[in-house]
Amino acid sequence: MTSKQRFLAVLEGKLPDRLPVTTHHVMPYFLETYLNGISNDEFFDSFGLDPICWCIAYKPDPIKGQYYDPGHVPGYLETRRVVSDKWRIVEEIIPDVKYKTVRYRFLTPGGTLSTVLQSDQHTTWVTERLVKEKKDIDIIAAYAPELSCDVQEINRRAEAYGERGMVRGFISFFEVYGQSGCWQDAAVLYGIENLIMATFEDPDWVHRFLQILFERKKAFVSSLGGAKYDLIEHGGGDASSTVISPQIFEKFVAPYDAPLIDIAHAQGQRIVYHTCGGMMPILELIADMKPDAMETFTPPALGGDVDLRIAKERIGRRVCMIGGFDQFHFFNDCAEENVRSEVRRCFKDAGQGGGYILSPSDHFFDADIKLVKAYADEARKCVYK
Repeated sequence: MTSKQRFLAVLEGKLPDRLPVTTHHVMPYFLETYLNGISNDEFFDSFGLDPICWCIAYKPDPIKGQYYDPGHVPGYLETRRVVSDKWRIVEEIIPDVKYKTVRYRFLTPGGTLSTVLQSDQHTTWVTERLVKEKKDIDIIAAYAPELSCDVQEINRRAEAYGERGMVRGFISFFEVYGQSGCWQDAAVLYGIENLIMATFEDPDWVHRFLQILFERKKAFVSSLGGAKYDLIEHGGGDASSTVISPQIFEKFVAPYDAPLIDIAHAQGQRIVYHTCGGMMPILELIADMKPDAMETFTPPALGGDVDLRIAKERIGRRVCMIGGFDQFHFFNDCAEENVRSEVRRCFKDAGQGGGYILSPSDHFFDADIKLVKAYADEARKCVYK
Protein backbone atom coordinates (compact mmCIF):
# COMPACT_ATOMS: atom_id res chain seq x y z
CA MET A 1 0.00 0.00 0.00
CA THR A 2 0.97 3.62 -0.43
CA SER A 3 0.97 5.74 2.71
CA LYS A 4 -2.29 7.38 1.61
CA GLN A 5 -3.94 4.00 1.04
CA ARG A 6 -2.68 2.80 4.42
CA PHE A 7 -4.14 5.81 6.23
CA LEU A 8 -7.46 5.57 4.43
CA ALA A 9 -7.73 1.85 5.14
CA VAL A 10 -7.63 2.33 8.91
CA LEU A 11 -9.91 5.37 8.78
CA GLU A 12 -12.45 3.29 6.87
CA GLY A 13 -12.22 0.32 9.24
CA LYS A 14 -10.25 -1.85 6.85
CA LEU A 15 -7.06 -3.77 7.53
CA PRO A 16 -3.87 -2.18 6.13
CA ASP A 17 -0.73 -4.03 5.09
CA ARG A 18 1.13 -2.78 8.17
CA LEU A 19 0.73 -0.41 11.07
CA PRO A 20 0.60 3.22 9.82
CA VAL A 21 3.25 5.24 11.62
CA THR A 22 3.55 9.01 11.60
CA THR A 23 3.86 12.01 13.90
CA HIS A 24 1.74 15.02 14.77
CA HIS A 25 2.93 18.48 13.70
CA VAL A 26 6.63 18.52 12.80
CA MET A 27 7.86 21.53 14.72
CA PRO A 28 10.12 24.05 12.92
CA TYR A 29 12.39 24.18 15.98
CA PHE A 30 13.07 20.45 15.72
CA LEU A 31 13.79 20.60 11.99
CA GLU A 32 16.13 23.57 12.36
CA THR A 33 17.93 22.37 15.49
CA TYR A 34 18.44 18.71 14.64
CA LEU A 35 18.03 18.37 10.86
CA ASN A 36 19.54 21.51 9.32
CA GLY A 37 16.16 22.97 8.48
CA ILE A 38 14.91 20.29 6.10
CA SER A 39 11.30 20.40 4.96
CA ASN A 40 8.41 18.38 6.39
CA ASP A 41 8.39 16.09 3.37
CA GLU A 42 12.13 15.53 3.63
CA PHE A 43 11.65 14.67 7.31
CA PHE A 44 9.02 12.03 6.57
CA ASP A 45 11.11 10.57 3.74
CA SER A 46 14.34 10.43 5.72
CA PHE A 47 12.72 8.49 8.58
CA GLY A 48 10.39 6.31 6.52
CA LEU A 49 7.29 7.62 8.26
CA ASP A 50 3.87 7.84 6.64
CA PRO A 51 3.61 11.52 5.65
CA ILE A 52 0.99 14.10 6.53
CA CYS A 53 0.41 17.30 4.59
CA TRP A 54 -1.23 19.93 6.80
CA CYS A 55 -3.08 22.62 4.88
CA ILE A 56 -5.87 25.13 5.31
CA ALA A 57 -7.02 27.88 2.98
CA TYR A 58 -9.70 30.52 3.40
CA LYS A 59 -11.54 32.24 0.58
CA PRO A 60 -12.90 35.77 1.10
CA ASP A 61 -16.39 36.62 -0.08
CA PRO A 62 -16.33 40.02 -1.83
CA ILE A 63 -20.13 40.19 -1.67
CA LYS A 64 -19.83 40.29 2.14
CA GLY A 65 -17.05 42.87 1.94
CA GLN A 66 -14.32 40.37 2.77
CA TYR A 67 -10.76 40.47 1.46
CA TYR A 68 -7.33 39.11 2.36
CA ASP A 69 -5.51 41.11 5.04
CA PRO A 70 -2.89 43.02 3.02
CA GLY A 71 -0.53 43.29 5.99
CA HIS A 72 -0.57 39.64 7.02
CA VAL A 73 2.28 37.24 6.24
CA PRO A 74 1.15 33.68 7.14
CA GLY A 75 3.31 31.92 9.72
CA TYR A 76 3.52 28.30 10.85
CA LEU A 77 0.24 26.43 10.18
CA GLU A 78 -1.44 29.69 9.15
CA THR A 79 -3.24 30.68 5.99
CA ARG A 80 -4.01 34.07 4.49
CA ARG A 81 -6.16 36.01 6.93
CA VAL A 82 -9.62 37.22 5.89
CA VAL A 83 -10.78 40.65 7.09
CA SER A 84 -13.27 43.37 6.16
CA ASP A 85 -13.60 47.10 6.67
CA LYS A 86 -15.61 46.27 9.80
CA TRP A 87 -13.04 43.74 11.11
CA ARG A 88 -9.50 44.97 10.65
CA ILE A 89 -6.51 43.53 12.50
CA VAL A 90 -3.54 45.72 13.39
CA GLU A 91 -0.27 44.33 14.78
CA GLU A 92 2.00 46.20 17.18
CA ILE A 93 5.40 44.93 18.28
CA ILE A 94 5.92 45.47 22.02
CA PRO A 95 9.57 45.68 23.14
CA ASP A 96 10.53 42.77 25.40
CA VAL A 97 14.00 41.67 26.42
CA LYS A 98 13.20 37.95 26.35
CA TYR A 99 10.31 37.13 24.03
CA LYS A 100 8.83 38.35 20.79
CA THR A 101 5.70 40.16 21.98
CA VAL A 102 2.90 41.33 19.70
CA ARG A 103 -0.36 43.10 20.45
CA TYR A 104 -3.18 42.47 17.98
CA ARG A 105 -6.01 45.00 17.83
CA PHE A 106 -9.30 44.08 16.19
CA LEU A 107 -10.84 47.31 14.93
CA THR A 108 -14.62 47.34 14.47
CA PRO A 109 -17.41 49.95 14.38
CA GLY A 110 -18.56 48.63 17.76
CA GLY A 111 -15.22 49.01 19.51
CA THR A 112 -11.71 47.57 19.62
CA LEU A 113 -10.68 44.21 21.02
CA SER A 114 -7.06 43.35 21.73
CA THR A 115 -4.91 40.38 22.64
CA VAL A 116 -1.18 39.91 23.27
CA LEU A 117 0.88 36.93 22.18
CA GLN A 118 4.44 36.03 23.10
CA SER A 119 6.75 33.62 21.29
CA ASP A 120 10.10 31.94 21.76
CA GLN A 121 11.98 29.55 19.51
CA HIS A 122 9.63 26.72 20.47
CA THR A 123 6.08 28.03 20.47
CA THR A 124 3.58 30.89 20.99
CA TRP A 125 1.26 31.60 23.93
CA VAL A 126 -1.35 34.15 25.04
CA THR A 127 -0.47 36.69 27.75
CA GLU A 128 -3.56 38.89 27.37
CA ARG A 129 -6.94 37.38 26.51
CA LEU A 130 -9.05 38.88 23.76
CA VAL A 131 -12.34 38.59 25.69
CA LYS A 132 -11.86 40.63 28.83
CA GLU A 133 -15.47 41.57 29.52
CA LYS A 134 -18.55 39.51 28.79
CA LYS A 135 -19.91 42.14 26.43
CA ASP A 136 -16.87 41.65 24.16
CA ILE A 137 -18.51 38.62 22.58
CA ASP A 138 -21.18 40.94 21.16
CA ILE A 139 -18.49 42.59 19.04
CA ILE A 140 -17.38 39.20 17.76
CA ALA A 141 -20.97 38.27 16.94
CA ALA A 142 -21.62 41.51 15.09
CA TYR A 143 -18.45 41.98 13.07
CA ALA A 144 -16.21 38.89 12.83
CA PRO A 145 -16.41 37.57 9.25
CA GLU A 146 -17.66 34.05 8.62
CA LEU A 147 -14.95 32.07 6.90
CA SER A 148 -15.17 29.74 3.90
CA CYS A 149 -12.78 27.07 2.66
CA ASP A 150 -10.92 27.72 -0.56
CA VAL A 151 -11.79 24.31 -1.97
CA GLN A 152 -9.92 24.89 -5.21
CA GLU A 153 -6.68 25.64 -3.36
CA ILE A 154 -7.04 22.62 -1.07
CA ASN A 155 -7.62 20.37 -4.06
CA ARG A 156 -4.60 21.80 -5.85
CA ARG A 157 -2.41 20.90 -2.88
CA ALA A 158 -4.04 17.48 -2.44
CA GLU A 159 -3.51 16.58 -6.09
CA ALA A 160 0.11 17.70 -5.90
CA TYR A 161 0.59 15.52 -2.80
CA GLY A 162 -0.92 12.51 -4.54
CA GLU A 163 -0.31 9.14 -2.90
CA ARG A 164 2.46 10.43 -0.63
CA GLY A 165 0.27 10.49 2.43
CA MET A 166 -2.64 12.03 4.30
CA VAL A 167 -3.97 15.53 3.69
CA ARG A 168 -5.10 16.98 7.02
CA GLY A 169 -6.79 20.25 7.87
CA PHE A 170 -8.57 22.02 10.71
CA ILE A 171 -12.01 23.29 11.44
CA SER A 172 -11.55 27.07 11.32
CA PHE A 173 -10.38 28.77 14.48
CA PHE A 174 -10.32 32.32 15.73
CA GLU A 175 -8.09 34.82 13.95
CA VAL A 176 -4.50 35.22 15.16
CA TYR A 177 -4.68 32.46 17.78
CA GLY A 178 -7.28 29.76 18.39
CA GLN A 179 -8.17 26.10 17.93
CA SER A 180 -10.83 24.09 16.19
CA GLY A 181 -13.31 23.09 18.92
CA CYS A 182 -15.91 25.60 20.10
CA TRP A 183 -14.99 25.10 23.77
CA GLN A 184 -11.30 25.17 22.91
CA ASP A 185 -11.59 28.42 20.98
CA ALA A 186 -13.53 29.98 23.85
CA ALA A 187 -10.85 28.84 26.31
CA VAL A 188 -8.16 30.52 24.23
CA LEU A 189 -10.13 33.75 23.95
CA TYR A 190 -11.31 34.00 27.57
CA GLY A 191 -8.91 31.78 29.54
CA ILE A 192 -9.70 28.25 30.64
CA GLU A 193 -9.94 29.09 34.35
CA ASN A 194 -12.32 31.97 33.64
CA LEU A 195 -14.38 29.80 31.32
CA ILE A 196 -14.73 26.97 33.82
CA MET A 197 -15.81 29.38 36.56
CA ALA A 198 -18.33 30.97 34.19
CA THR A 199 -20.02 27.61 33.61
CA PHE A 200 -21.05 27.76 37.29
CA GLU A 201 -21.58 31.49 37.70
CA ASP A 202 -23.13 32.45 34.35
CA PRO A 203 -23.86 29.36 32.24
CA ASP A 204 -26.23 31.25 29.93
CA TRP A 205 -23.39 33.57 28.90
CA VAL A 206 -21.09 30.61 28.24
CA HIS A 207 -23.74 29.01 26.02
CA ARG A 208 -24.16 32.26 24.12
CA PHE A 209 -20.39 32.58 23.67
CA LEU A 210 -20.14 29.01 22.39
CA GLN A 211 -23.09 29.53 20.05
CA ILE A 212 -21.39 32.57 18.49
CA LEU A 213 -18.24 30.56 17.85
CA PHE A 214 -20.32 27.61 16.64
CA GLU A 215 -22.09 29.72 14.00
CA ARG A 216 -18.78 30.87 12.55
CA LYS A 217 -17.41 27.33 12.46
CA LYS A 218 -20.67 26.02 11.01
CA ALA A 219 -20.30 28.38 8.06
CA PHE A 220 -16.78 27.11 7.43
CA VAL A 221 -17.63 23.41 7.78
CA SER A 222 -20.62 23.89 5.48
CA SER A 223 -18.22 25.16 2.79
CA LEU A 224 -16.07 21.98 2.79
CA GLY A 225 -18.01 20.08 0.15
CA GLY A 226 -15.68 18.76 -2.54
CA ALA A 227 -12.48 19.56 -0.65
CA LYS A 228 -10.06 16.64 -1.01
CA TYR A 229 -9.13 16.34 2.63
CA ASP A 230 -8.48 12.94 4.16
CA LEU A 231 -9.00 14.09 7.75
CA ILE A 232 -9.96 17.35 9.48
CA GLU A 233 -9.05 18.17 13.08
CA HIS A 234 -11.63 19.21 15.66
CA GLY A 235 -11.59 19.66 19.45
CA GLY A 236 -8.66 20.65 21.62
CA GLY A 237 -6.85 19.85 24.84
CA ASP A 238 -8.96 22.12 27.03
CA ALA A 239 -11.80 19.64 26.48
CA SER A 240 -9.75 16.81 27.99
CA SER A 241 -10.68 15.21 31.31
CA THR A 242 -7.50 16.47 32.98
CA VAL A 243 -8.89 19.99 32.46
CA ILE A 244 -12.69 19.73 32.74
CA SER A 245 -15.17 17.29 34.21
CA PRO A 246 -17.27 14.88 32.16
CA GLN A 247 -20.29 16.92 33.24
CA ILE A 248 -18.87 20.09 31.68
CA PHE A 249 -18.01 18.10 28.57
CA GLU A 250 -21.57 16.82 28.28
CA LYS A 251 -23.17 20.21 28.86
CA PHE A 252 -20.81 22.68 27.19
CA VAL A 253 -18.58 20.80 24.75
CA ALA A 254 -20.54 18.05 23.00
CA PRO A 255 -23.66 20.12 22.21
CA TYR A 256 -21.55 22.45 20.04
CA ASP A 257 -18.78 20.20 18.72
CA ALA A 258 -20.96 17.21 17.81
CA PRO A 259 -23.18 19.07 15.30
CA LEU A 260 -20.08 20.26 13.46
CA ILE A 261 -19.06 16.62 12.99
CA ASP A 262 -22.50 15.86 11.53
CA ILE A 263 -22.21 18.81 9.14
CA ALA A 264 -18.70 17.73 8.10
CA HIS A 265 -19.96 14.23 7.36
CA ALA A 266 -22.75 15.71 5.24
CA GLN A 267 -20.02 17.50 3.26
CA GLY A 268 -18.17 14.21 2.72
CA GLN A 269 -15.41 14.90 5.24
CA ARG A 270 -13.83 12.80 8.00
CA ILE A 271 -13.17 14.26 11.45
CA VAL A 272 -10.57 13.45 14.10
CA TYR A 273 -11.35 14.73 17.60
CA HIS A 274 -8.21 15.92 19.38
CA THR A 275 -7.89 15.83 23.18
CA CYS A 276 -4.25 16.01 24.26
CA GLY A 277 -4.68 15.17 27.91
CA GLY A 278 -6.98 12.93 29.91
CA MET A 279 -9.52 10.86 27.96
CA MET A 280 -10.51 7.79 29.94
CA PRO A 281 -13.56 9.29 31.76
CA ILE A 282 -14.90 10.73 28.50
CA LEU A 283 -13.96 8.08 25.90
CA GLU A 284 -17.55 7.14 25.18
CA LEU A 285 -18.70 10.77 25.30
CA ILE A 286 -16.26 11.61 22.52
CA ALA A 287 -17.09 8.49 20.52
CA ASP A 288 -20.80 9.31 20.86
CA MET A 289 -20.17 12.47 18.83
CA LYS A 290 -19.31 10.07 15.98
CA PRO A 291 -15.92 11.33 14.85
CA ASP A 292 -14.07 9.08 12.43
CA ALA A 293 -10.96 9.11 14.62
CA MET A 294 -9.80 10.18 18.07
CA GLU A 295 -6.39 11.38 19.29
CA THR A 296 -3.98 11.70 21.16
CA PHE A 297 -4.34 8.95 23.80
CA THR A 298 -1.69 10.51 26.00
CA PRO A 299 -0.18 8.06 28.54
CA PRO A 300 0.05 8.84 32.28
CA ALA A 301 3.82 9.37 32.18
CA LEU A 302 3.22 12.25 29.78
CA GLY A 303 0.47 13.92 31.80
CA GLY A 304 -2.51 12.05 30.39
CA ASP A 305 -4.37 9.04 31.73
CA VAL A 306 -4.79 6.63 28.83
CA ASP A 307 -4.42 2.88 29.00
CA LEU A 308 -4.30 1.96 25.30
CA ARG A 309 -5.49 -1.60 25.81
CA ILE A 310 -8.54 -0.57 27.80
CA ALA A 311 -9.28 2.30 25.41
CA LYS A 312 -9.17 -0.13 22.49
CA GLU A 313 -11.59 -2.45 24.25
CA ARG A 314 -14.01 0.38 24.99
CA ILE A 315 -14.11 2.40 21.76
CA GLY A 316 -11.74 0.72 19.30
CA ARG A 317 -14.54 -0.77 17.20
CA ARG A 318 -16.24 2.61 16.86
CA VAL A 319 -13.42 4.95 15.79
CA CYS A 320 -9.87 4.94 14.52
CA MET A 321 -7.37 5.61 17.31
CA ILE A 322 -4.35 7.87 16.68
CA GLY A 323 -1.46 8.41 19.09
CA GLY A 324 -0.54 6.69 22.34
CA PHE A 325 3.26 6.86 22.02
CA ASP A 326 5.20 8.68 24.76
CA GLN A 327 7.52 10.95 22.77
CA PHE A 328 9.05 12.54 25.85
CA HIS A 329 10.42 9.41 27.49
CA PHE A 330 11.14 7.37 24.36
CA PHE A 331 12.65 10.00 22.05
CA ASN A 332 15.23 11.17 24.59
CA ASP A 333 17.72 9.47 26.96
CA CYS A 334 16.47 6.01 26.09
CA ALA A 335 17.90 2.77 24.69
CA GLU A 336 16.81 1.86 21.17
CA GLU A 337 15.52 -1.51 22.32
CA ASN A 338 13.22 0.26 24.77
CA VAL A 339 11.80 2.36 21.94
CA ARG A 340 11.18 -0.75 19.88
CA SER A 341 9.56 -2.47 22.82
CA GLU A 342 7.24 0.49 23.36
CA VAL A 343 6.23 0.47 19.69
CA ARG A 344 5.39 -3.22 19.97
CA ARG A 345 3.39 -2.59 23.13
CA CYS A 346 1.32 0.10 21.40
CA PHE A 347 0.72 -2.24 18.46
CA LYS A 348 -0.31 -5.08 20.74
CA ASP A 349 -2.61 -2.92 22.87
CA ALA A 350 -4.30 -0.86 20.15
CA GLY A 351 -3.34 -2.18 16.74
CA GLN A 352 -5.01 -5.56 16.72
CA GLY A 353 -7.62 -5.78 13.97
CA GLY A 354 -6.55 -2.44 12.52
CA GLY A 355 -8.15 0.88 13.37
CA TYR A 356 -4.94 2.34 14.82
CA ILE A 357 -2.35 4.85 13.64
CA LEU A 358 0.83 4.95 15.71
CA SER A 359 1.84 8.51 16.50
CA PRO A 360 3.41 10.46 19.35
CA SER A 361 0.88 11.96 21.74
CA ASP A 362 1.16 15.41 20.14
CA HIS A 363 4.23 17.20 18.79
CA PHE A 364 7.77 17.27 20.16
CA PHE A 365 10.62 19.79 20.10
CA ASP A 366 13.69 17.74 21.06
CA ALA A 367 14.49 14.18 20.05
CA ASP A 368 17.42 11.84 19.57
CA ILE A 369 17.54 11.12 15.84
CA LYS A 370 18.51 7.48 16.26
CA LEU A 371 15.53 6.92 18.55
CA VAL A 372 13.10 8.43 16.04
CA LYS A 373 14.59 6.13 13.41
CA ALA A 374 14.13 3.13 15.71
CA TYR A 375 10.51 4.18 16.29
CA ALA A 376 9.78 4.32 12.57
CA ASP A 377 11.73 1.18 11.72
CA GLU A 378 10.06 -1.00 14.34
CA ALA A 379 6.61 0.26 13.42
CA ARG A 380 7.14 -0.70 9.78
CA LYS A 381 7.76 -4.25 10.98
CA CYS A 382 4.32 -4.38 12.64
CA VAL A 383 2.51 -6.12 9.80
CA TYR A 384 -0.97 -7.57 9.44
CA LYS A 385 -1.26 -11.12 8.14
